[in-house]
Amino acid sequence: MAESANPSSTDKARPAPVKRRRRSRWRPLLIAIVLLAAGGGALGYFRTASDAEAQAEPVTALAVRGDIEDAVSALGNIQPRDYVDVGAQVSGQLKQIHVVVGQDVPNNFLLAEIDPVVLVARVEGGRAQLASLKAQLVDRQAQATLAGLVFERQGKLRRDKATSEEAYESADAAARSAAAQVDMLKAQISQVESTIRGDEATLGYTKIYAPMAGTVVSLTARKGQTLNTNQQAPIILRIADLSTMTIWTQVSEADVSRLKLGMKAYFNTLGTPQRRWTGRLRQIMPTPEVVNNVVLYTALFDVANPKQELMTQMTAQVYFVVGEAHDVVTVPFSAVKRSGRERKATVDVVGEDGAIETRPVEVGVTNRVLAEIRSGITPGERVVIGNRAAEPRTAQGNRPGGSPGLPRMRF
Repeated sequence: MAESANPSSTDKARPAPVKRRRRSRWRPLLIAIVLLAAGGGALGYFRTASDAEAQAEPVTALAVRGDIEDAVSALGNIQPRDYVDVGAQVSGQLKQIHVVVGQDVPNNFLLAEIDPVVLVARVEGGRAQLASLKAQLVDRQAQATLAGLVFERQGKLRRDKATSEEAYESADAAARSAAAQVDMLKAQISQVESTIRGDEATLGYTKIYAPMAGTVVSLTARKGQTLNTNQQAPIILRIADLSTMTIWTQVSEADVSRLKLGMKAYFNTLGTPQRRWTGRLRQIMPTPEVVNNVVLYTALFDVANPKQELMTQMTAQVYFVVGEAHDVVTVPFSAVKRSGRERKATVDVVGEDGAIETRPVEVGVTNRVLAEIRSGITPGERVVIGNRAAEPRTAQGNRPGGSPGLPRMRF
C-alpha cells in the first residue's frame, strides 16, 4: 500500500510544469499583437491629421474695384527755391538796419547802412586832388602854348638867318617838353577820376539794398556791429521768395533707379497730414550723401506756396509715384502667383460650387498690398490668398487636451 501511494502522489505533481510551459509560449505572441494594434492606431491617427491639414480651408478675399498706387517713399526738407544771402562789401560799423525778420521787401529796398565817414573823406580827398591836377593842366597848357609860339618865331628867324641854330633847337625842345607835360597831367587826371569813381562806388556800398523781392527770413547781424570784409564777406540777412518752395528729399540707392525726371510727386507735413501738396520731380543730384554707411541721393521738386503755408525747414513725408491706376479691379498682392516681373500670372479663384480654379490673369500696377488685374477676374469674385493655419498641437500630444489615445498595456 505504501508503494502504490507513492506513485500516485508523484503523478499528481507532474502536470504543473506542463501548464507553466504553455503560458510562457503564448506571452510573446500576445505582446506582439498588442504592439501591432497600438502602432496601427497611431499610424491611422497621424494619417487622418495629415489629411485634415491637406484639406485645410483656404483663406479668400473679394476682387473689388478701386484705386492703386505704386510709390517710392522718402523723407524731405522744405526750402525756398529762390533766396539770396545779403552781405557787406565794405568794412565799418553797421549804423542802421531798416528791416525785421518776416518783413516783405520789394526789389532795391534799403535794408541797412554802414557808417560812411571814412569813405566820404576818401572821396572828398580824391576830388580835391582832381581839382589840383586840372589847375596844373591849365598852367601846363599855357606854357605849352607859349613854347609853341617861341618855336615858331625861332623858325622864322632861322629862315632869315637871324638866329643861331642852338636857339632854334632849344625852342623846339621846350615846345616838345611842354606838350609832354600836358599829356602827363591828362593821364594823371584820368587816373584820379577812375579812383574817385571806385571810391564813390565803395561809398555807395555803405547803403545795402535788396537784390530781389521777397521775405526777410533771417537776420545774422545787429545794429552797431563792426563788419570786417578783409577776412570774409559778412552776411547780414537772407531774403527768400516763399511763393515757390523746393522739397529736398533723400532717396536710398535701392529706390533711386525707379525715379524718373518729370514723374509725379506729393508730400504731407507733420502739422497737416491730411493735406497733400503735389509737384514734378525736377532734379536728381548725381553725387550721393553717405550717412552711417547708407548711400542717399538728393531729389528735388518744386511746389507752389501762394499762401505761404509751407515754411522753411519743415519736414515732409514724400511719395514719388512710379505707377497708378484708378477705378480698376484689384486683389490682394498675395493672391497673385508669378515668376519674375512678367505681366502674365495666375490667380486661384473660388467658384460658386466651392471648387478652386486657377486662371491666367494680366497684372498691372502693384504695390506691397494690392495688385491691379487688367483681365481674367471680374469684381465680386473670390480669390484665394492663403490657407488657414492647421489646428495647434499641445506639448502633451498631437491633439489639444490630451495624448494621442494609445492604450497603456500592463504585462
